[in-house]
Amino acid sequence: MTDPITAFMQANALEQQVFGPTSRYHGLATAQWTRPDGRTVSYVRRRFVPPPERFTTVHEHLVADDDRVDTLAARFVGDPEQFWRLCDANGVMRPAELVETVGARVRITLPEGIPGVRDA
Repeated sequence: MTDPITAFMQANALEQQVFGPTSRYHGLATAQWTRPDGRTVSYVRRRFVPPPERFTTVHEHLVADDDRVDTLAARFVGDPEQFWRLCDANGVMRPAELVETVGARVRITLPEGIPGVRDA
């Protein structure tokens, strides 16, 4: 007799995620395109940047002359590779935009959609 969990997984009932839970692409579907020469190209479907209103601000950081996006992410999010979370929360497409202007305010937020108390 087959283990029911194994049978369930073998039936493709669980979709394997291509990107890990900390990736900005986690949960996005992949698709394939067939080139005119017959080769298939796999790609990640478009990711839409969420509106900044979906993030609860818990702190604001004033950009200093030597700030970098990765060091801000390490300091406030705990992982330099999570810089994209700061970008999303601030409605920025290019990461360098966050730190281009000394004195600019960078919102430090909770993850998207999680309510909270400001300056907790």
